[in-house]
Amino acid sequence: MRQYAGNRIGLAVVGGTLLGLGGYAWLRGRDLFFDLPPHAKLLPAPLQRVLAEEPWPLWLLSFGLLVLALVALRWLLFALGWGRRGAHSGTGTAMLFVGLKGVDGLSRAGVRTTGDRLRVALSCPSVADVGTVVSKLDQDIVGRIRREVADDETGAVVRLHVRR
Repeated sequence: MRQYAGNRIGLAVVGGTLLGLGGYAWLRGRDLFFDLPPHAKLLPAPLQRVLAEEPWPLWLLSFGLLVLALVALRWLLFALGWGRRGAHSGTGTAMLFVGLKGVDGLSRAGVRTTGDRLRVALSCPSVADVGTVVSKLDQDIVGRIRREVADDETGAVVRLHVRR
């Protein structure tokens, strides 16, 4: 299972719960929930009297829950990968793996092209010689990928993640 699957599953559970509770409250407020008696209320009588006199706490609570739901939706969309810039380059990724074929334990590598730059992401274990990987990337590999995928004036951003 991928690393971010927990985020996706957790957000799906939280989102489903919020959606269910919101639908339940909306149906109860409109008296459209048919299996409950029509005189059933959501809140106890003393609290209902206080909120009838000053309704602003409910508006504040509603606004806070709306902001929380929008933040959770944004988090879910980013966890699903929406909003990432650029397009994957299979040719660049293949060239990256070929250039680093002597390094053991490379698990994730990818090349993305955006409008103005090339993004190279690489993940290697802590036992790998990071100095060799960086020197290979600096001397040779990034320049070849840049010439093949984009043009020579395109900037490149390389992210090297060293796993524990």
